[in-house]
Amino acid sequence: MKKMKLAGVLVAPLTAAALLLAPVQGWTGTAEAAVHRNFAATSIKVEVDGSKLALSPSAYSENGIAFVPMRPIFEALGASLTWEPKSKTIIGTSYDTTLTLTVGVKTAVVNGQSVKLDAAPVQKNGTTFVPARFVAEALEAEVLWDNAAQTVRIKSSEQQWNEEYEEWLLEQEQAEQSLEKLTAERIAELYDASVVTINTTYLSGSGGGSGVVVGDRYILTNYHVIDEAETATVDTLYGDTVNVQGVAAYDEDADLAIIQTEESLSDYGLPPVEVTTSFRAEKGGKVYAIGSPLGVQNTISEGLISNITNEGFVRYIQTNAPIDHGSSGGALFNEYGQLIGITTSGIESAAQLNFAVSAEYAAFLMQELPETPAANVAMLPSALPDTLKDASMETIQKLMKERYGSLDTNEGTISFSDWAVERDSSGWLVFTANIDPVFYSYYSDSVKEDLRLWAVSLGYELHKLLPDETVQVLIYFDRTFGFEPRGFDDSAVTKAGDGKWRVRYPVIDMQLKDQLLIQMK
Repeated sequence: MKKMKLAGVLVAPLTAAALLLAPVQGWTGTAEAAVHRNFAATSIKVEVDGSKLALSPSAYSENGIAFVPMRPIFEALGASLTWEPKSKTIIGTSYDTTLTLTVGVKTAVVNGQSVKLDAAPVQKNGTTFVPARFVAEALEAEVLWDNAAQTVRIKSSEQQWNEEYEEWLLEQEQAEQSLEKLTAERIAELYDASVVTINTTYLSGSGGGSGVVVGDRYILTNYHVIDEAETATVDTLYGDTVNVQGVAAYDEDADLAIIQTEESLSDYGLPPVEVTTSFRAEKGGKVYAIGSPLGVQNTISEGLISNITNEGFVRYIQTNAPIDHGSSGGALFNEYGQLIGITTSGIESAAQLNFAVSAEYAAFLMQELPETPAANVAMLPSALPDTLKDASMETIQKLMKERYGSLDTNEGTISFSDWAVERDSSGWLVFTANIDPVFYSYYSDSVKEDLRLWAVSLGYELHKLLPDETVQVLIYFDRTFGFEPRGFDDSAVTKAGDGKWRVRYPVIDMQLKDQLLIQMK
């Protein structure tokens, strides 16, 4: 199952504009028109999102390649720039792209992958020039050459996104003219049977969420509902249970997945919901959520669109329609009966701060589905190896850092750093890490249950990976102060020198063999 990158939403894909300078009139972005026949250096202009870049010295073309001073082009495309003068290395970083070039070298590195260049960066009279087309397209911009105006016209990924969003809003406004507002009763009548409860089983226990029927054997839900699940079933409004065969498509970035059932859902009287990119969703609009909060099946709630926000390149619809644990993967409808979002998360607050992934991402994801359900779908592969038996301490430590480096809570993200693994004199395998001391100082009481569940999950996974080991996991509060703190055990406070004092004590002590023991402070 591939993880898709949503065109116009996550970031538009790299264009195929090829070389910039073409000996034809008008506009072109094709590879065939990319060869410039004038091999002498020629001064040219550069525009980004319709604005001319003020360049000193000017951009120029040479041997069919457009060169531009490095700093203005990176900054205009929203990328940070680092210049290392000794190695003459250029490092540009945007939202999800890191680009490295070196003066005189015809190879670049984009997100860790080597890419051959048509021309290397050059230095002239103290200014470093980079190939404009390569840099722009690596940063996911569109590039066109206006031969008549001798101008490179660049459209940034942000501008592409804004233009597509404006087109989408226009489609919504046009569609609204023929729409009829529906009552809550009518919404429930139309879609109640199309929302199901999803039950999942894991090595460490069981879980659940909601889902929306979108095809004869397809159910849309959140990625996190089905992630790491070994098996899953679906409970219908009518009391039937249907087995899940596997995951047909998913987009981890947008937190969406489409699961495939073993049987036809129409046989159980479950009509599919239409999923489209054309729907009405604006701040202040009325919405209805249907899902299974706390396992209470097919609960409908009413609210407003409180806000529309973006996290990275994923759009979320914020609503005050009440949802809870178990609502993940449920449906959010507008008052016209259009699916506008998949309820995803919430922040525990009297303000009802709840969020749904915009349904447009689900529409894009459905384009990945085969014409007929595949016979060989399976549940998502585990991110963990089958075993850590005989693995080196370095391998185990790397896994802990990558998989257990953070925990999302209602108060924010807790980080766990400085993971270390060693075997003590008693033969125990001891894992240690430090919790973010500032976060813990502020939110220890409110995230205590989150930390406990995290420790339980970690314990079950370590037991699966290291079934013959006696394991201890110690998560420490570790912080240095400019005074000697009081009220701690003597062993927790030590002199750090220069008038500083170090406070270090375990906030989680998890021990595991045939049973699990957790102590928390």
